[in-house]
Amino acid sequence: MARKLAVIGAGLMGSGIAQVAAQAGWEVTLRDLTDDALARARSGMESSLGRFVAKGGLTAQLAEETLGRVTTTTDLDAAAEADIVVEAVFERFDIKAELLRTLDGLVKDTAVLASNTSAIPITKLAAATARPERVVGTHFFSPVPVMALCELVRGHRTSDETLAAAREFAESTGKTCIVVERDVAGFVTTRLISALVVEAVKLYESGVATAEDIDTACRLGFGHAMGPLATADLTGVDILMHATENIHTESADGKFAPPEIMRRMVDAGDLGRKSGKGFFAY
Repeated sequence: MARKLAVIGAGLMGSGIAQVAAQAGWEVTLRDLTDDALARARSGMESSLGRFVAKGGLTAQLAEETLGRVTTTTDLDAAAEADIVVEAVFERFDIKAELLRTLDGLVKDTAVLASNTSAIPITKLAAATARPERVVGTHFFSPVPVMALCELVRGHRTSDETLAAAREFAESTGKTCIVVERDVAGFVTTRLISALVVEAVKLYESGVATAEDIDTACRLGFGHAMGPLATADLTGVDILMHATENIHTESADGKFAPPEIMRRMVDAGDLGRKSGKGFFAY
């Protein structure tokens, strides 16, 4: 019998997680608030799979079978029979905690509740449920069908069994996992990229160098595939600002405080690639 996954949130991350899981043979329920959001997600998955087919990495038949394993819905109750539920909603504690609290009353006792958060401590999210031992972090990277990493995060009360189930799930989708054994805000990867992005934004904000030259320095000097400011644009300036705010609030470490220009860019709607303008124009 096919393993069942529910993904809550059909944005870029949620639809990507749904796609790689379905490709690996999971029966996937993808839930969002509106039919429009779900239609965009399915269209994005079709385009992504089409690129793999065009490059010879996937047959047209396998792409069709992958899409056939994804059911979309606006009904949260559809998560009730899932073995694993991954929440991939907006990066705000109150939204995620309320969703997990609701899911806790819907899903079966054996289900694993996983969060795709990039910065919020899993222990805090797990405390919103009556099953903190069944809550774990599964931090995938964007774009999910391409990026090979999944950061697994153990909350203070996450059980070995839950962590093992999360690893089995992530590895089944072809990901390589690292494990965050101590639940600090921002985990490993977001702390590293946030520190780099904040410093890069400060250099840009103070006129030390252009955005292009800062990114060129990181690509050619450090061998990074993408510079920190282009990374901010790809991730979303708003998303990264909220992540750095979460780390700064939790850690009281000044190096994670978002620079003023990030706040003004978010206020102006200059969010990066998704808005057409961020540190670069698209």
